[in-house]
Amino acid sequence: MSHSRTVVGVIGCVALAAAITLAGCAPREEPSRAVTDTAALPPPVDDFRHEAPRGEARRIVSLNPATTELLVALGAADRLVGRTSWDLYTPAVRRARDLGNGIRPNVEAVLETRPDLVILYGSEDNVIAARRFRDAGVATLSLKLDRIGQLERAALLVGAAVGQEGRARVVVDSVHRTLDSVRAAVEGKPRLRAFWHVWDAPIITIGRGSFLHELVEIAGGENVYDDVSTPSPRVELEDIARRDPAVVLAGPVGARRIRSEQRWRAVRAVRNGRVLVVDTNLVARPSVRLGEAAVSLARLLHPGSL
Repeated sequence: MSHSRTVVGVIGCVALAAAITLAGCAPREEPSRAVTDTAALPPPVDDFRHEAPRGEARRIVSLNPATTELLVALGAADRLVGRTSWDLYTPAVRRARDLGNGIRPNVEAVLETRPDLVILYGSEDNVIAARRFRDAGVATLSLKLDRIGQLERAALLVGAAVGQEGRARVVVDSVHRTLDSVRAAVEGKPRLRAFWHVWDAPIITIGRGSFLHELVEIAGGENVYDDVSTPSPRVELEDIARRDPAVVLAGPVGARRIRSEQRWRAVRAVRNGRVLVVDTNLVARPSVRLGEAAVSLARLLHPGSL
């Protein structure tokens, strides 16, 4: 499994909110202005600049794990007829057909499920597939959900596509309230310098462009590679040792490898037994479980804070 597919993981529609604000501030003697301004707004588009679908899609293929979790939260998991190999959250999702990893999907296999909506990860690798689905008369929604700030727009667009916009707003509000509570719980505590082990050969970590970097900061940590702008840079063991993190964060498999391999003892945190195992089921994607993910990280970095 290539790194680009493993680390797959959409984006913020403020135009409507802005229009509502303007409507509230419009002079009383000109009520028609606000209506005209709102009506003139262009329809929202996805990350391939296609008009985002609206309605109540009944047969959905989600090839973006983050949006699959959104569908679960919106009560639409029973409409799912296709998913990626990584989507195993809830029995309803697992009953949907496994259609691969979501990148460059088998278009014919997807169409066999007779979908009325296909949700794709907004990668250039999926541009051709999106066009073929639309040519076949199937609505598509292509979203790149890689950062916490992109969750709201993604949730609202998915909510609009399945007729659950109100519920989508509730979901987003709940996530942000939890994130705020984590920030408050760790406020004033020492910020532990952390190295996050994502992959081993080559060694891959998180940079400032990753939502995992954001989660570390929310949970009261400091990413030792916060000076790197890319989401998932390759790094050398010698450089990790030089940056001298206080803790090493890793999934269960990575943690076992780090603890057992002699080479990792070049890192002082490893020698001191400061390898912390993260719950990869929670932190794997920037979706509706971001609040839970932040709580779990805060409990690792600052035990007793939550």
